[in-house]
Amino acid sequence: MEFPRACGVLLHPTCLPGPFGVGDLGPAAHRYVDWLAEAGASWWQVLPLQSTGHGDSPYAAVSSFDGNPLLISPEALVADGLLAPDDLPREPFPEGRVDFGRVIDLKERLVALAFRRFREQPPGGLEARYEAFRRDNSGWLLDDALFSALKAAHGGAPWTEWPGPLAQREPRALARWRAEHAERVDAEEFAQFLFARQWDALRERARARGVSVMGDLPMFVAHDSADVWAQREWFRLDDAGRPLAVAGVPPDYFCEDGQLWGNPVYDWDALAGSNFRWWLDRLGRALELTDAARLDHFRGFSEYWAVPPDDDTARGGHWEPAPGRALLAAARERFGGLPLVAEDLGHITPDVIALRQEFGLPGMAILQFAFDPTARGAFLPYNHRRDLVVYTGTHDNNTARGWLEEDATPGEREFFWRYADGDGSEPHWAMIRLALASVADLAIVPHQDLAGLGSEARMNAPGTTGANWGWRLLPAQLDGASQARFRALADTYGRLPPGPPDGDNLA
Repeated sequence: MEFPRACGVLLHPTCLPGPFGVGDLGPAAHRYVDWLAEAGASWWQVLPLQSTGHGDSPYAAVSSFDGNPLLISPEALVADGLLAPDDLPREPFPEGRVDFGRVIDLKERLVALAFRRFREQPPGGLEARYEAFRRDNSGWLLDDALFSALKAAHGGAPWTEWPGPLAQREPRALARWRAEHAERVDAEEFAQFLFARQWDALRERARARGVSVMGDLPMFVAHDSADVWAQREWFRLDDAGRPLAVAGVPPDYFCEDGQLWGNPVYDWDALAGSNFRWWLDRLGRALELTDAARLDHFRGFSEYWAVPPDDDTARGGHWEPAPGRALLAAARERFGGLPLVAEDLGHITPDVIALRQEFGLPGMAILQFAFDPTARGAFLPYNHRRDLVVYTGTHDNNTARGWLEEDATPGEREFFWRYADGDGSEPHWAMIRLALASVADLAIVPHQDLAGLGSEARMNAPGTTGANWGWRLLPAQLDGASQARFRALADTYGRLPPGPPDGDNLA
């Protein structure tokens, strides 16, 4: 994919401000699209949009195909006539962070109430739209809804701990359970319809304002997911469904023990024998939801780090080959083009570079990794190339301010300011300027850097648990001054979209 010269902002929808404890797809998201357009941004990059599982991580989703019900907007449900204003909570949620336990309880209660209202008397035209959604998405929706209903009915236990006939998907047992719990399964399908309806409305707003959405496709899927439960033939599992090997990465600059992700690895031989059908369906779903997608851990398409399933760290893993060339060729044949970005970070070997180049995929450069004065590598701006997406940092990095104040070595700090020709103030704007000035076709800036926030606003620290994914913007951090400054830099460095965005009079 070749991007026109442009810029964008990285912010997951859960991070948006709003009254219900977590950012969602309602009015605040529509206003954010407007904010981006007026800031000169052509792209809004988000993290995976699927239902979160263990640790609330969007990279440990319970499905590769669904949408996260936590993103359903109560205000949009009121507008649809599925809730009344009095149904909404009156007690305020704390600002600035997500209390996931409290938010999950609220969203489940409100979506269940909306479903009951819908069954009693569907608002005009909504029933036909719901049936069309079920019909058009039956390829993934049936198994996903059944998995979610089963998981809820078993207290959230992993599918390997369900009764044997259900865990092993015995057809008679599944048919009986579905019949006995039809309303529970229907409620899960309805939640997916609500997500799709609200996401489609937000995408329409974005298109009208000239803002494209970039999604994120994790390399691996969670073991406790509808994907593995329903289609275990594509994964290396034993007869009981336990992984024979799990994924991770070896020791690197993020973690001295490597990262032990715990995802089951693929049975690439079985996938290749099907012409990668499941993987192509997964990729197709990602490109239905967004205009382009970042392929997380692109090295995994060339080779992957397989770790024995009982190891405590990733140190004992080894590299195994993956048929990325055949998979991407099949994807190009099916989709015609590949609107994808390769996350080619870490220790990248020549075969990974060749694979990315063969299929015309832009790579990534992270400015926080650029300023080692003793090893002037590819991330340093004077080494950038056009087929690149440059970031000040990603969701896995500290903020620009946090990096310079807490993580950078004295040598990195000195070299950064010498390179940026700065006076030691506003490190975030110095780094944003370097990103937008780069020759790279696309520059993406996390909103935390636009707001000048420190390490308290970090989204994720790889290799840690317990304090990730919960950061949220405060309303004051969507200010006009940072918007105007970003737009001015985008103009200076030739990254504004051609002509004014449409839709300036949208309500």
